[in-house]
Amino acid sequence: MSDLPRKAVTRTAKLAALPLGFAGRATWGLGKRIGGKSAELVAREVQQRTADQLFKTLGELKGGAMKLGQALSVFESALPEEVAGPYRAALTKLQEAAPPLPARTVHGVLAERIGEDWREYFLEFEDTPAAAASIGQVHRAVWHDGREVAVKVQYPGAGEALLSDLAQLSRFARLLGPLVPGVDVKPLIKELRDRVSEELDYELEAQAQREHGAEFAGDPDVVIPQVVHQSDQVLVTEWIDGIPLSEIIAEGTAEQRDRAGQLLARFLFSGPARTGLLHADPHPGNFRLLPPAADDAEHAEEEDGPVDSWRLGVLDFGTVDRLPGGLPRTIGDSLRLTLEGDAAGVYGLLRAEGFVKESIDLDPDEVLDYLLPIIEPTQVEEFTFGRGWIREQAARIADPRSPAHQLGRQLNLPPSYVLIHRVTLSTIGVLCQLGATVRLRDELEAWLPGFLAEDLEAEETEYAEGESEPEPEGETVEA
Repeated sequence: MSDLPRKAVTRTAKLAALPLGFAGRATWGLGKRIGGKSAELVAREVQQRTADQLFKTLGELKGGAMKLGQALSVFESALPEEVAGPYRAALTKLQEAAPPLPARTVHGVLAERIGEDWREYFLEFEDTPAAAASIGQVHRAVWHDGREVAVKVQYPGAGEALLSDLAQLSRFARLLGPLVPGVDVKPLIKELRDRVSEELDYELEAQAQREHGAEFAGDPDVVIPQVVHQSDQVLVTEWIDGIPLSEIIAEGTAEQRDRAGQLLARFLFSGPARTGLLHADPHPGNFRLLPPAADDAEHAEEEDGPVDSWRLGVLDFGTVDRLPGGLPRTIGDSLRLTLEGDAAGVYGLLRAEGFVKESIDLDPDEVLDYLLPIIEPTQVEEFTFGRGWIREQAARIADPRSPAHQLGRQLNLPPSYVLIHRVTLSTIGVLCQLGATVRLRDELEAWLPGFLAEDLEAEETEYAEGESEPEPEGETVEA
């Protein structure tokens, strides 16, 4: 029944051809340089041709190839405009669509996982998928109680294809590095492989979505679709309309971009604090900008008017990071100390947490200089994220001649921070695609432990008061 394993030979051949194409372009570039073109111009042309082949190949495949394409697509704003421009539309399409499975295959999965009488659960079911992702596709339907629902059907053999593709891609990950300056692709692929079993488990996804739904129920800013039904390889949730962030990126108004960016930042930082879970797949296809709720009499008719009361719809909880205490306190403390210019304090924290290995000695002032440009958005009341800014950061870190590059190579990313780091980078990438002006400090002050000095003072006061409480004297406790 599976379409994916049957095409394993074809898939492997397509992926295996990528490094051969890269090598051919490198030879072509060398010839151009010998012919008189500058190294920088030739490198740009090679990068452009490489991106063309890479995203064309990834877009034709599901599984791990498409998963990597989605992960890389949020970083396209860091690419030079002459490289990023021609592929922006293709990348956006990659986030939202893929070649659909035949209806008979979908019906077979539904019959196997829900039951031969699966049609009795639905008043209507659309065979043409509304969206497709790396391991499944979504069909619009009407549940038997009249609710509009999204039916996510996992591709048969998706796990096998996912692991096979990522293993193949990891073999030449270093060749992909120049496509996204400042991002190490190999750890990204490894982290995607490590998460495969979780993403394939729709029971875990349903649980994470229910926990988010319970916490954000009635929230004025964030909408989580309710889980309606879940079984192995099939997940049914409430349908939500709205404008996909990919459309906001392509043609949204400035007000829509700013509102979407503010809500995205709010969800990133408030989610772990409120649920103990971090939504770990922040590409634009997983978010919608929704008008005010129908019961909001003041704003319900403002679909074409001001958007400051619009909401963020969040989809796909297949990949989450479990953070019972919220985001680590070290992040907030480090940001606060960096903003205060406390080089020794920041360095001590990073060393204690494992970002600087014991065998390495760095200059605390140089570490501070490395961090300050990266956290520029937290230094002001509001910051406009843009492609120019992220390109500057990527170039600073990726250039082997840069002191930032040399220092960055000596830093370490502890395993517990890998997913947090990727989600943060990806979210920043989306904010830059949006070109959104965001009051990021507001969200950090509200949700990130340790960011405010008052948090530390309150904890110290609470601790001191607890220590100074007098011991009761002359009392005995009888059994």
